[in-house]
Amino acid sequence: MRDFGRSDDPRVQAQLDRLGQLSVPQGRLGLETITALLARLGDPHLRLPPVFHVAGTNGKGSTCAFLRAMLEAEGYKVHVTTSPHLVRYNERIRLAGKLISDEELADVLAEALDAGEGLSPSFFEVTIAAAFLAFSRTPAEACVVEVGMGGRFDATNVLTPEVLAACGIAALGFDHERFLLAPGEGVPTEPMARIAFEKAGILKRKVPFAMLDYPPNVVDVIWRQAEAVGALGFDVWRVERQANGFDYVGKFGSLRNLPMPSLPGNHQIDNAGLAIAMLQVSELRPSEAAIRAGLGSATWPARLQRLSDGPLSNGREVWLDGGHNPSAGDAIARHFAGKDLHLIIGMIEGKDPAGFLAALGDIPSSVAVVPVPAHDWFPAEKFGSEARFANDVPSALAALPHDGLPVLIAGSLYLAGEVLRLNDEVPD
Repeated sequence: MRDFGRSDDPRVQAQLDRLGQLSVPQGRLGLETITALLARLGDPHLRLPPVFHVAGTNGKGSTCAFLRAMLEAEGYKVHVTTSPHLVRYNERIRLAGKLISDEELADVLAEALDAGEGLSPSFFEVTIAAAFLAFSRTPAEACVVEVGMGGRFDATNVLTPEVLAACGIAALGFDHERFLLAPGEGVPTEPMARIAFEKAGILKRKVPFAMLDYPPNVVDVIWRQAEAVGALGFDVWRVERQANGFDYVGKFGSLRNLPMPSLPGNHQIDNAGLAIAMLQVSELRPSEAAIRAGLGSATWPARLQRLSDGPLSNGREVWLDGGHNPSAGDAIARHFAGKDLHLIIGMIEGKDPAGFLAALGDIPSSVAVVPVPAHDWFPAEKFGSEARFANDVPSALAALPHDGLPVLIAGSLYLAGEVLRLNDEVPD
């Protein structure tokens, strides 16, 4: 099943209904369809402000959040497109700092869908075309674009060197293996190297890029791709963790005694460092003051987010994370190291419940499994013999003992969106 979102605006809902009628490409890979669709719209992707393009398995959304916050702290107006949305489809398109209005959204979706007649575009291809169309019509100083899946064949990869400010590759791990590890000619056969190859597909000629620290075989794959296309490398940076913050040490300048990022989790220091590195190699270098301010103001819902006291949390300490693969489980485990918690989890089919739970180790004191609304999901037995089923998140919370332990709700961003809606925390 697919989630195209709901809207209270009838004009937007009419376009979301049209999106829901699109066929899902079964194994179709390539940029031909999105290129043809954008051509029918007048090639808006060629008329964008400088773009920061971010790929990765985990952390790319957080990196985008830091980029946006730091650029805005410098006074720049910033367009952003990320995925998926949590509660409202509007979350996918941010124009000059604000979520796209219902009126603008209805217009650009209608234009993209009309232009796609006969091309059989996918949901994501129409979304990206609509985002780029909106970006091209609204003044701004920068764009931040998150890759949807992979990189090489992702719809966002129509971006050309002329509009790119910098590319970035965040943390790598296994996800969407059916597509990203599909057999092919001239691609690495070792799985992690293949994942790196797909992500590095966003690198472009004479465009600077930054990446995290990976194993040597992964670094070799990325550098070979960079050399093949003539990208500008930038590998000399690192973060040094301190008791109450971190130092950024880079080729183009070091920043000492930076504050802890506003986003929880020790791994967010790495994502913040990647954002700083991307900014330093670009021509839109924010000041140190803007970087510090952005570290403290960045927000990214459903990524180790502590819920406010609301109708759902009802006074309990409840954390929300959309993580669903082993790499995300590792990050969560590091954040809650030495603590016990109650886990409420819902995970859609095609993910890795055993790998995610193994990464959490013995942190969960109990495991409750809930359905993921509008999706096929794993039953409780996939999460071990001690896992129990609950009809929904409110039921799972109500069944927990009042023992003072925190609660973590995880496993799917689609489930996270439902949790935010139930707790009256709609992202803005």
